[in-house]
Amino acid sequence: MTFAGFLGLALQTIKAPRDVARLLLSARLSSEALWTAFALVVVLNTLVFSATIALMPQDGFGLLGNPVAFMVVQAAALAGAVIAIASIGRAMGGKADLAQVAVLLIWLQSLRVLAQAALMIIGIASQPLAAGLALGVSVLGIWLSMNFIDEAHELGSLFKSAGVLILALMALAVGLSLLLSLLGVVPQGMNGYV
Repeated sequence: MTFAGFLGLALQTIKAPRDVARLLLSARLSSEALWTAFALVVVLNTLVFSATIALMPQDGFGLLGNPVAFMVVQAAALAGAVIAIASIGRAMGGKADLAQVAVLLIWLQSLRVLAQAALMIIGIASQPLAAGLALGVSVLGIWLSMNFIDEAHELGSLFKSAGVLILALMALAVGLSLLLSLLGVVPQGMNGYV
């Protein structure tokens, strides 16, 4: 896929998320292609995040300021999201398997890389503008996720897909907090009270 094709499909995702979800699902990518795409979006997310920290240094990242640690957490979060959305969706009557959920979430993560890169560039000129746009991107990401989940699981209801997304995020939060605690990450300022 060319960069122009990528941008075209990204814009189409915003305009018609269900059509793009059906297109991605019909591709029936091999597990090798999925693993390669998974690794690529994790690495690209890490590069953009690291570049953002380098260009606009901020405190509070702790261990996650380390690119390798960030990459591990990013990979765990994406894998956990795939498993949670596939499992919870099926428990709620959905039909998608891990590969189907994976292709959709990997695509959403690739869009996230694009959005983060754009926000990084905008943030250099105006951090308040970038913060406002980041909120809009987050809302758009939730909307796209709900449509993708509904299309993959064939739930027939954005309300049900919102339920799947909320439950998956809760499961992911618990899983990531366990992972971070195993890595020795504690919220800053809290260790004096524990």
